[in-house]
Amino acid sequence: MNAQLQNLQRLFGANSALIQGMAAPVMIIMVLAMMVLPLPTFLLDLLFTFNIATALMVMVVASYMVRPLDFAAFPSVLLLTTLMRLSLNVASSRVVLLEGHTGPGAAGAVIESFGHFLIGGNFAVGFIVFAILVVINFVVVTKGAERIAEVGARFTLDAMPGKQMAIDADLNAGLIDEKEAKRRRIEVGNEAEFFGSMDGASKFVRGDAIAGILILVINIIGGFIIGVAQHDLTASAAASTYVLLAVGDALVAQIPSLLISVAAAMVVSRVGKEQDVGTQIIGQMFRTPQAVGMTAAVIGMLGLVPGMPHLVFLSVAGGLGYLAYTMRGRGAVLAAAEAASLADAEAPASRALGDEASWDDLQPVDTLGMEVGYRLIALVDKERGGDLLNRIKGVRKKFAQEVGFLPPSVHIRDNLELKPSMYRLTLRGAVMGEGEAYPGMFLAINPGNVQLALQGQTTVDPAFGLPAVWVDERQRETAQMAGYTVVDSSTVVATHLSHLMQQHAARLLGRTETQALVEHVTKLAPKLIEDVIPKMIGIVPLQKILQSLLEEGVHIRDMRSIVESLAEQSAAGVTDPVELSRRLRVALAPAIVQQIYGTQRELDVIALEPELERLLTQALTAVNGPVLDPSVADQLSRGAFDAARRQEDLGQAACLLVPDPLRPSLSRLLRRAAPRLKVLAHSEIPDTHSIRIGSIIGAHS
Repeated sequence: MNAQLQNLQRLFGANSALIQGMAAPVMIIMVLAMMVLPLPTFLLDLLFTFNIATALMVMVVASYMVRPLDFAAFPSVLLLTTLMRLSLNVASSRVVLLEGHTGPGAAGAVIESFGHFLIGGNFAVGFIVFAILVVINFVVVTKGAERIAEVGARFTLDAMPGKQMAIDADLNAGLIDEKEAKRRRIEVGNEAEFFGSMDGASKFVRGDAIAGILILVINIIGGFIIGVAQHDLTASAAASTYVLLAVGDALVAQIPSLLISVAAAMVVSRVGKEQDVGTQIIGQMFRTPQAVGMTAAVIGMLGLVPGMPHLVFLSVAGGLGYLAYTMRGRGAVLAAAEAASLADAEAPASRALGDEASWDDLQPVDTLGMEVGYRLIALVDKERGGDLLNRIKGVRKKFAQEVGFLPPSVHIRDNLELKPSMYRLTLRGAVMGEGEAYPGMFLAINPGNVQLALQGQTTVDPAFGLPAVWVDERQRETAQMAGYTVVDSSTVVATHLSHLMQQHAARLLGRTETQALVEHVTKLAPKLIEDVIPKMIGIVPLQKILQSLLEEGVHIRDMRSIVESLAEQSAAGVTDPVELSRRLRVALAPAIVQQIYGTQRELDVIALEPELERLLTQALTAVNGPVLDPSVADQLSRGAFDAARRQEDLGQAACLLVPDPLRPSLSRLLRRAAPRLKVLAHSEIPDTHSIRIGSIIGAHS
C-alpha cells in the first residue's frame, strides 16, 4: 500500500512538473492564437477576466515579497502579461471593428459593462477617465519605476565586485563555510541579473502604455470610418457605438496595465530584506505616536475653521487621536517591560559587587584591536553607510594572500577617552599606531612633487608619513588633477592597518595561527606534514623559524617548500632554529629576491666599503660575542639610511649585500634605522641573477 502511494505521489509530482514546464510555451501559443484567430465574445469575456485576475495576483505577490529575488520571475511575468494584454487588444479590436455596428454588446459583456456602468455610457467621460489613467500609469508610475530600475541596475552591478570580495573575506575569515559562500555568490549574481532584467523589462510597461493610447486612437478612427462608410451609420450613431466600445476596450486593458505597473514599481522600489511592503509601511509610519498625535491635532484645528466640513475633519482627528493614545500606552508598557528585564539582568551584577573576584572578571586581550572615537563610529556602522568593516575584511584577505597566513580578526570598540576623530590600533593590548580620520572628508596625499597648495587641515599620512591635507568634497577633483593621491577616511584607516600588519607580521603569527596554518597545509600535502610535523620539528620551533622570516619581511606563502627544506635540514642533523632559519633563507633565495626586485635579473645593490666590512667582521663575529663601537654603529646606521634613500629616489630597491656571517647581526642593527632596507647574504643571490653595486657605505659615511 505504501509503495502504491509513493508511486502515485511520484506520478502526480512528475505530471505537476510537466504542467509547470509547459505553462510558458502554452501561454505564448495562446497569445499568438488570440492575435490571429477570431475569438467568440464569451471567450473574450473569460480572457479579459483572467487578465484582470492575473494583474491583481501579480500585484498582491509583489506586495508580500520580502526580497526582490522572492519574485525573480517578475521580468518574465511582466513580458507575458504585457503580450497577453496586447493580444487581447488585437482580438477585441477585431471584434469591435467587425461587429460594432450591431450594438454595444458586440465585443462581449466585460467591455459593455466597462462602457456603461463604469463611465455611464458617456464616451467623452470614458475618454477622459482613460486619459487620466494613462497619465497616472505612464507619467507617474511607469516613469518613476523605470528610473528606479535603471539606477538600481547600475548600482547593483557596481556593487557586485565589492559584495564578492566581502563574501571571499568572510570565507577566508572562517565566518562562513564554502557552501554558504557559494549560496551567497549565486544570490549576488542572481540579484544583479534580476535588476538588469528589470531595467529592460520596465520598458515593456512603458511601451504598453503607449500602445494603449495608439490602439484607442486607431479603434476610434477606424470604427468611425467603418460605421459611416460601410454600415451607413450616421456620424453620431457611429461615435456613440464605436467610440464607446473603443473606450470600454481601452479601459478593460488599461486597468490591468496600471496594476502591473504598480507591481513593477513596488518590486524595484523595495528597501530592506526583512519585511514585506505592508508590514514595513505600517511599522514605520505608525511607529511614533507623536507623529500621529500631531497629525490629529492639525486635522482637528482645520475642522474648527468656519466653512469646513466639521463632522468629517473632527471624526478623522478623533480616530487619529485615539490611535496615538493607544500607541503611546502600548509603548509605555513595552518600555516598562524592557526596563524590568534590564533591571533583572543587572541585578545579579549588582549583587556580585559584594562577591569575591573570580576568573570571569578577567577579559581576554585582543590580539589585534582597533579603538575609535565617537565620531568614527559612523565608519563602522553599516546602517549609516560605513564601509570600514568591509575594508578591514579586504585588508585581512590581502594580507593572507601576500604574507601567507590568516591574521587574527580585528576587534573594534569605541573609546570615549580618545579624541572624537582619533583611532588607535593595538597588538596584544599594546598600541602599535594612532591616527585621525574625518568621516565625509578626503585625505589628499602629496607624493612629493605637487606644488599646488590646498585649503584644509595639514597633516601627514599615518601609514607612510607623507605630507597630506584633509579636504572636503569640493576640492577632491582639484586635488586629483593636481597630482595628489586622494583617499577617503575609511581607506586611510584601512591602509594604516594594512601597513602596521605588514610591519608586525611576526608578532601576529601566534601559536594558534601557526597551528591553523599547519592544518591548512595538511589539506594540500597531508603525507608531507605527517612525516615532518611534529616528528622531525615541533610546532614551537616551527613558529620561531617562521617568525624570524617574517621579522625580515620574508613571506611564508610557499609553506610546502619551507616544510620540505626544514625536513631536509633536520634529517641532516641541524636542530638549532637560528641555523635552520639561515639555511631556509638560502633555500628560499629565488622567492626572497623576487619579492624585493620583482622579475629583474640584474640586481642593483648596496655594498660595504672593504675596510668597514673587515671591521664589522672582526667586531660581530668575535669569539666572546659581537662587540661594536657605538660610534661605528651610529655612522653605519646613518650611512645605511642615506644609501637606502638614494636607491629609492632612483626607483631602485634598497638592498644591502653582505657576507653570510654578517647578515643576521646587520639585519637586526639596521632594522630600526632603515626599516625599508633589506639585507641579503652572498649565498642568497641565485645563480640566475647578476649584481651591480649602486652605492657603497663607507666607514665614515
